[in-house]
Amino acid sequence: MAAAANAMRDIPEASDYSKALIKVHLASLGIPYDDMSRPLVGIVNSWNEIVPGHLPLREVADRVKAGVRLAGGVPLEFNTIAICDGITQGHAGMRYPLPSRDLIADSIEAMVNSHRIFDGLVFITACDKIIPGMLMAAARLNLPSIFVTSGPMQSSTDAAHRKNIRKQFLQGQMDERTFVQESLGFYFTPGVCPFLGTAITGLIICEALGIMPIGTSLIPNGTNLRFQAAEEAGKRIIGIINEGLTPSKILTKNAFYNAIRVLMAIGGSLNWILHLPDVAKEAGIEITWDDFDRISRDTPLLTEVTPNGPYSATDLYRAGGVPAIMAELGDLLELSQPTVDGRHLGQAVSNARILGKNIIHPASSPVSSEGGIAVLKGSLAPDGALAKVSATPEELRTFSGKARVFNSLEECTAAVESNIVSPGDVLVIRYEGMRGGPGMREMHRITEESSLLSRLAVVTDGRFSGATAGLSIGYVRPEAYDGGPIALVEDGDTILIDMPNRRLDLEVQPDILERRRSNWVRLERRGLPPFLEKYRAERKY
Repeated sequence: MAAAANAMRDIPEASDYSKALIKVHLASLGIPYDDMSRPLVGIVNSWNEIVPGHLPLREVADRVKAGVRLAGGVPLEFNTIAICDGITQGHAGMRYPLPSRDLIADSIEAMVNSHRIFDGLVFITACDKIIPGMLMAAARLNLPSIFVTSGPMQSSTDAAHRKNIRKQFLQGQMDERTFVQESLGFYFTPGVCPFLGTAITGLIICEALGIMPIGTSLIPNGTNLRFQAAEEAGKRIIGIINEGLTPSKILTKNAFYNAIRVLMAIGGSLNWILHLPDVAKEAGIEITWDDFDRISRDTPLLTEVTPNGPYSATDLYRAGGVPAIMAELGDLLELSQPTVDGRHLGQAVSNARILGKNIIHPASSPVSSEGGIAVLKGSLAPDGALAKVSATPEELRTFSGKARVFNSLEECTAAVESNIVSPGDVLVIRYEGMRGGPGMREMHRITEESSLLSRLAVVTDGRFSGATAGLSIGYVRPEAYDGGPIALVEDGDTILIDMPNRRLDLEVQPDILERRRSNWVRLERRGLPPFLEKYRAERKY
């Protein structure tokens, strides 16, 4: 009998007769009657055959279930959706991944709260919006929970080779077949994309929060250690249930501050400045963009994983992984935080050491004295915009240029491909925010294509991939759809980007802007699918 009361047994509106009928249904699955008194564990899997990070999750789930059974529990698996951000990049399909995050959280809530049979949950996750969607569900449901993943792909070539062949293809120096074959060296196996994108950043954050076993987020896919970690997590969930260790005891304000600190120390994906406040909100905690900027200012940048540098997620794992980073941050973290391991964070990382100082720098000689992300504010972004300083060349961190304005990603792409933008321009891509898009598409492909030109900036109310490098300012608030100053920018306006002083300014006189505002007409995208219309109506920052 689990120490945490089984939800089915603890629901007052369920009569004895209803409970008996529930057991009839479970028995029809082949579960012996006597096993129904054991802990029932929901295995929340996002496996599919489309997303590289999720293809391995079928075998991972089998190992998790084996661990649950060995520890005396009964595993019951169900699925949720998963969208591949890589496949949706650069076209209209990119409007769906961010809205899918909330759909994932809602679908898990529906499965768990409708059936009311689970003592605990194992979340098996891998990629960009699935990780925060599952974190939101875990916080919302507050059943004993643990997170498991497939781990990063293993690569046979490095990030420099990946970047070089992409450049060759964009310049017409390589045909498509050769490009695909050459690219497979970096994407050598299924698994999570091995750069510091939203997915790898999210797995690291799960570990920093304490909701994923310490030391397991970056174990490479397909290895014996990865399968052992899955089985151990299956065993451990029974202990978590018996201890009554719910997410509300792990996902505290200090845990979120720890996660933000680690995010800054690795120079991780900007997307997590969207996700972490929403996960925290599900836990009844308020996290603001000011918290991110405050923490970034006194957090050393310790790693140079691509796009910040030449290394992969697997390199980071071999250099000591997340435990070594957290140990190096030391007292900058709240080390008394509980973790799903059953130990507090300080105990969990006490024996961690840096094994590759060229990959993880000691805090005494960091890559930079400040974290990898900055929140910029100013006349173009009164409520803030985000910059990944760690992936921006130092000589571009202060930049002034003339605006070239586009009302969609497609308009900007056409201009870049037609060679009608020039070095020194600031490409302003607007009406790509949460409501204007809707869905807040990533502008990653345009940054890759525009990288062929020197001294070019991108400013947008859309967002960026964790893999984006270069002078890219995104997430501008308020967005154009809501009448933010970005809606008033015209071709030729001067825009000043000043990362060291956290400024993003439109250098146009206030009276001119007011005149433009009086003539402003919101751009509306018509004929949207119902799902996106619903998202636009309901979602704001």
